[in-house]
Amino acid sequence: MRYLIVMGALAFTAPAIAAEPAAPPPPCQGAPFQQMDFWQGDWNATWKGGTGSNHITKTYGGCVIEEHFDGTPSMHLKGHSVSTYFAPAKEWRQTWVDNEGSYIDLRGGPDGKGGFVLTTIHDSGKPPRARMIFEDIKKDSFTWRWQHFKDGKVWEDNWVIHYTRQKS
Repeated sequence: MRYLIVMGALAFTAPAIAAEPAAPPPPCQGAPFQQMDFWQGDWNATWKGGTGSNHITKTYGGCVIEEHFDGTPSMHLKGHSVSTYFAPAKEWRQTWVDNEGSYIDLRGGPDGKGGFVLTTIHDSGKPPRARMIFEDIKKDSFTWRWQHFKDGKVWEDNWVIHYTRQKS
C-alpha cells in the first residue's frame, strides 16, 4: 500500500516538475547588442581649439549605452545620450540632449568598413541632414565626426573629436 501511495504522489508531482518552462534568455544578448561596446569607458576628447571628456557606460542589464559628454574647460557644452540596439528594425537608435536645448534622434549601425554611422531621422522622406561617424576604432582610441549634408551633395565635417582612453 505504501508503494502505491508513493507512486501516486510521484505521478502527480512529476508532470508539474517537467512542465516548468525554461528561464527565458537574458534580453540584449548576442553580437548586435555588442557592436557599440568599443565606446564604453572614460575618454579624453580633443578637437581643434579644445578638450573635454566623455564617460560611457552600459546600463539597464546591458540594453542601453549611456553617454555623459563634458566639453569643459574649453566650452560649456554638456550632453547626454542613450543608445540601444532596436532588434525589430535591426539598427541602433540614439537620442541626444544637452544643456543648449538640443534634441537629436539618430539611427544606424556598423558601416561595413570597421566604423559606425548614425544619421538623423526625417519623416519627410528627404535625405538626412546630419550624421555622426565613429572611425579608426582601436582599443584605446577612435575618431568621431559630426557632419552635415552640404547642399544635398557632399558630407562635410562640422566637428571632429579625437578620443583617447583615460588611463586608470
